[in-house]
Amino acid sequence: MTDVWDDTLLANPHTVSDKRRRVQAMFAAIAPSYDLNNRLHSLWMDQLWRCKAVKLANLKPTDHVVDVACGTGDLTLAFFNALSAGPAKNNPIPGQVIGIDFTYEMLPIAVGKWARTASSHNRRLDTIRFINGDAQSLPLPDACCDVVSIAFGIRNVADPAAALREFSRILRPGGRLIILEFSLPTNTILRTLYNFYFKQILPRTATLISGDKTGAYKYLPQSVNTFISRETMSKMLGDAGFGDVAQFAMTFGICVCYRGIKP
Repeated sequence: MTDVWDDTLLANPHTVSDKRRRVQAMFAAIAPSYDLNNRLHSLWMDQLWRCKAVKLANLKPTDHVVDVACGTGDLTLAFFNALSAGPAKNNPIPGQVIGIDFTYEMLPIAVGKWARTASSHNRRLDTIRFINGDAQSLPLPDACCDVVSIAFGIRNVADPAAALREFSRILRPGGRLIILEFSLPTNTILRTLYNFYFKQILPRTATLISGDKTGAYKYLPQSVNTFISRETMSKMLGDAGFGDVAQFAMTFGICVCYRGIKP
């Protein structure tokens, strides 16, 4: 699919009526080059942000984790690695970590990545399950997990509030919600410099690398610049029933990790 996002739609991509379909088509197109572009254009910071998110989840050896909008599985595997490297050297059981993504084309890449990891570390392949599913209607029972995460995906959901309610539904009492998302530096000078890179350089180089024709890398900066504020996100977590909501800004505020606890 070409021209998924044009200049008119990008004025505010979050108000587009068929955003759900366009986001899915966009990620299907860029899946093969997704990891390479993430590493290059974040200067490898994306992996550090994910590691910080895992630490903020305060994992226990028996926790069950659901990683929503898992993409190619980086955060899903980071949770598995954390469970495997705990003080008790816990060996995660089958199905203890689940990755879910709305775009099917991402999942074979995630499965391949996990298969290589499992083989090299002598792990059972069914320790991590990857499922094709929608954040707004998760194919999981109530109160089935202790941690729900979503990295760089909440702004791509058509109805973020509905997704937050779903996250609350599948969490057990005391469960933690971890949201990793792009933001903008609060410092005016840094914000100006970052937006120049974000809007003028990244779209050109990322599009060149991926050969994308959907407008994905024009969508990226616009979806961040037009998304809800940090304060609104925190309020939305509270409205969904989460308590002890906290924000953790990283790398001058380019990335923010939100954490909420289900009472």
